[in-house]
Formats: sequence, structure tokens, C-alpha cells
Amino acid sequence: MKFKSSSFASVATLIVAGLTVGCGQKTTQQGPPPPTVTIAPVAQKEIVEWSGFTGRTEPVESVEIRPRTSGYIQEVRFQSGQLVNKGDVLFVIDPRWNQAVFDQRQAEYNQAKSEADRTDKLLANSAISTEEAGARKSRAQVAKAALDSARLDLEYTEVRSPINGRVSRALLTEGNYVSGNAGSASLLTTVVSVNPVYVYADIDEDTLLKFNELVAAKKLGTTAGGKIPVELELADETNFPHKGFIESFDNKLDPDTGSILLRAVFANDDERIVPGLFARIRIPLSERHPVLLVDESAIGTDQANKFVLTLSATNTVQYQAVELGPLADGKRIVRSGLTAGEQIVVNGLSHVRPGMPVTPQTESAAAESLQAETLKLAKR
Repeated sequence: MKFKSSSFASVATLIVAGLTVGCGQKTTQQGPPPPTVTIAPVAQKEIVEWSGFTGRTEPVESVEIRPRTSGYIQEVRFQSGQLVNKGDVLFVIDPRWNQAVFDQRQAEYNQAKSEADRTDKLLANSAISTEEAGARKSRAQVAKAALDSARLDLEYTEVRSPINGRVSRALLTEGNYVSGNAGSASLLTTVVSVNPVYVYADIDEDTLLKFNELVAAKKLGTTAGGKIPVELELADETNFPHKGFIESFDNKLDPDTGSILLRAVFANDDERIVPGLFARIRIPLSERHPVLLVDESAIGTDQANKFVLTLSATNTVQYQAVELGPLADGKRIVRSGLTAGEQIVVNGLSHVRPGMPVTPQTESAAAESLQAETLKLAKR
């Protein structure tokens, strides 16, 4: 019995000691650190605001090549899609018939001219009458006209390009008969100019009115030639690399569409702009003025409202509604709600809520951190 009492006492002592230690020790729990976000200042820059439209590229000159004399095609002197110069021979029509007619007219003219040249001497000697002298001169004039016509028909057996440009395929080839009669002449091929090119686009009424107001107030910048600038990008391009100018507007608004046709001119030295392509063009709709710019990644949507998260002095983020304008230089114009230099969250927007503390880092620091992490992963 004495042994059992001693054992119970020892156990009790251990339990009390354990409770004492447990009650005297404080357990500290720490929450997760504030999320890291990338911040950047609101930029201010002087820009021109543009309005974009869909357009269609067209050649400045487009010509259907048709013969001016009839006959059989003897030769085709080009390859499909070839660049040709004004005056280059594209087709040769068998010239033998026309050459024979020309030779006949040449002989007739030579005889008539010889008779006409002797007229004055014969008339002075009273060898011919005045009426006969007049008839000889008339015959010479008729023969000269017939010779000129035959010469043209012979020249027209060589069908030449009337412009510089790119030729299509031959629609009729060697051995085919072609008609040169006016109104029913055979279509042989087409040639389109390649540099410069036109771009046509439909401009809505509101844009037209605003544009005309700016032009009247002389608030739009102009090119060296005094033209209003316009920019273009093709379907596989960005940032509107092609620079041109507005050539003209149509003379009336289309009442069915509420738009007017604009024609712009673009240089095409590298021949990248192919006639017939769809393209995006933009025209200036403001004078040069300062605006605030933010990255698209910094903009959130709250139902129908747009907002950004600004950084406070205590490193918490605050909700700020903004009014936005169009894109400019790859960033979004902010009409109201922000001031230049104000710090906003540009990366990590989805991980934070208004009022939350954050760990801010600049864009350069974020880039360095990403680079270091990439190198670390590459070494594994």
C-alpha cells in the first residue's frame, strides 16, 4: 500500500508540472504576408488622339488591256504577276496583214504626193485645169490620211502597257483571234499600279463633323505638303506603321449608311500593300494635347464602371473610378479620376481588394525578380 501511494503522488506531481508549463507558455500565430503587387506611376504625355476605321486598299490606276486592231495573237511577252513599265509590249498580234495594208497605202500616198508636187508647175504652164490641180492635192491629202490610219493599225499590233504596274495573267494566249472593234474589243489582261496606293474607308457622320470643325479651326497637324496625316496597318501588323495623307472625301453623305467615303494615299515602296486587302486606318481627331495614360492591365471592371487601384501612403490599395478614352501609344487614355504621377497597381489586380495592405514593387524590380526566378529554374 505504501508503494502505491508513492506512485500516485509522483504521477500527480508530473501532471501539475505539465499544466504549469502549458499555462505559462504563450503560443504566437502570424498571418500570411501582404500580397506583392507591381505599381507604376500614371504617365502624362502630349499626343494626338486618333479614330480608327476599316478600309480597303485599291490601286491608283487600273487598266483593262484590250487590242485596237483585230487579228491572231502571235506572241505573249510577259509572265503572270510581272512588274511592267509604261510602253512595254505585252502582246503581239500577227502584223502581216496590217503590214501589207500599210505598204499599199504607202505606195498610194507616194503616187498621189508625186502628182500633187507637179501640180503647180503644170498649172503654171496651163497643162491642167484649176479643177484638176485641186483634185490632185485632195487625192494626196486623202492618201496621207489613209497612210496614217494604216500606220496606226500596224503599230497597234504591238499591245503595250499604258502604265507602270503589275500585270495579271494572259486571258487569251497565242493562236487566239482577238477583236479590236470599239465596244467589243477582247479583254487580254489587266495592269494595276502598285505605288502609291489608295485606301477607301467609310467615315461616320459624327466623326466627319468633328473632323471638319478641327480643320476649320486649323487645329490638326499637317504633313510637309500641307496634307492631313493618316495611318494604316494591315491585318498582320500593329502600331499603324504606314504613314499617308487624306486625299479627299466624297461629295455627299450616304443617307442609307450615314457615312461618307474617305480616300487616303499611302506610299508603297516595298509593295507590301496589295490592292484589295482589308486594312485598318486611323485619322486624327484632336490637336496635340497632354493626356494621362495607364496600362490596360491596371484597369478593372465593376459592373458598368471602370476603376483602378491606387496606392496610399500606408501601402494599402484604394478603389478609384475612372473615365477612359481611346487607346494611344499602346496605353489607355484616362479622362478623369487620376492625376499625373499617382501610383497605381498594374499587375496583381485580381489578388487584392480595396483597403488591403500590399507589398509594392516597381516594374523594374518585378522584371529583375522574374529574371532571377527564370535563371534559378533553368539551373535545376
